[in-house]
Amino acid sequence: MTTLLVLYRAPEGGADARTTFEARYRDEHLPLVAETPGLRATRVWRVSEALGSETDLVLAAALDFDDRAAMDAGLRSDPMRAAGRILREIAPGLATFLVVEDAPDLLGGKVAG
Repeated sequence: MTTLLVLYRAPEGGADARTTFEARYRDEHLPLVAETPGLRATRVWRVSEALGSETDLVLAAALDFDDRAAMDAGLRSDPMRAAGRILREIAPGLATFLVVEDAPDLLGGKVAG
């Protein structure tokens, strides 16, 4: 599985700006993401704290695809391009995109769970 992990920093403007960001993210961005071909699952979390340090992260999202080719095709799709335009409006410069791959070999034969 290939996952696009997106970390979002807090928008400037305090609680009101965060509320607006979350509403537009939920109502405008995520419905377009849901139409992405090849997308297997979407998970979204609010960041409640960073252990041992401070963080300006407020949301994290994971978009799961079967493999890198499926993710690349999905990212080139019209729904994802439209979602990207919305994201640039509501979170300019606030998102970090990471491509992560399952690594069961690092678990040493143990099953995560």
